[in-house]
Amino acid sequence: MGSLSPKERILRVLKKDKTDRPPVVCPGGMMNAAIVDVMNKTGHTLPEAHHSDRLMAQLSYDVYEHTGFENFGIPFCMTVEAEVLGSEINFGSLECEPKIEKEAFASVSEIKFKDIAQMLKEGRIESIVQAGYHLSEKYPDVPVIGNLTGPISTTSSIVDPMSFLKDLRKDKENAHRAIDYVTNFLIEYAKLMIDNGVDLISIGDPTATGEILGPKMFEEYAVRYLNKLIDGIHSLNTPVIVHICGNMNTVKNLIPQIKSDAISTDAVVNLKLLKKEFPFLTTMGNLSTYLLQFGTPEKVHDQTIRLLNDGIDIISPACGLSTSSSLENIQALTNTVKEGIQ
Repeated sequence: MGSLSPKERILRVLKKDKTDRPPVVCPGGMMNAAIVDVMNKTGHTLPEAHHSDRLMAQLSYDVYEHTGFENFGIPFCMTVEAEVLGSEINFGSLECEPKIEKEAFASVSEIKFKDIAQMLKEGRIESIVQAGYHLSEKYPDVPVIGNLTGPISTTSSIVDPMSFLKDLRKDKENAHRAIDYVTNFLIEYAKLMIDNGVDLISIGDPTATGEILGPKMFEEYAVRYLNKLIDGIHSLNTPVIVHICGNMNTVKNLIPQIKSDAISTDAVVNLKLLKKEFPFLTTMGNLSTYLLQFGTPEKVHDQTIRLLNDGIDIISPACGLSTSSSLENIQALTNTVKEGIQ
């Protein structure tokens, strides 16, 4: 097989075609690799790059150039959707990612439904879309990954989280109505990114776990609305990665129902066993982010070799990276994948 570009490699994997080796990526969004080491080295920094398409594109390129990850990932946080939907955001600092300062609504029954076309013109959406366009035009061989916060997590970012989780049980009609509204918005946002050059979509939905929802609500809400979102993205012939946080034991039998082209998991999940149980799944992950922050390059190398030996399809960090993660450790991960099993 001839030399593949990074874009060709990951798109082949997501189509279940043969490749020369696994891609090594960090999607952005929940898995943001704009670490302090990279920003100090380049001078392109957050929180400024959250709001400027030029800076966002430049910082995404900086991450690609310095870490060795084989993709561009935008944006650098999980608050874009909640901001547009009405929540108050603290945009953080160089060391601290944006957070929800105050949810917009006290319960799902109080959500005010806004016009989706209008919302797509608000907040940081235009900056993100333009950054994707600039990157795709300038570097056509590198995949641009657009990130979405999943339906459950986005809804719990605009409704008080404790009230939201209670509403899933006690006010199902309004809960479904709210999550459906959020999902429709996410579909249109994804389409806007794809129309402007994004090659694939990664969905992080950290509230949609078996540990938080339990298997019954995971199936009723998470699987249903993730699949509605995935179907909307697939309608544009664009592949989708879904990240499931935490221990999946209680919902593992439901994972094959999710229609994504790859499943990314947390470090607590044994991906080798998951592949053995569900050989048709395309697996992604799941190098410990704790190890990337506090470990040594030697230990990162050894754990990356284990993932390669286990036949994991796409190698990546297991979850959100700390902004104080070691650049040396990240390079140990990416270099090991590119060098292959030694």
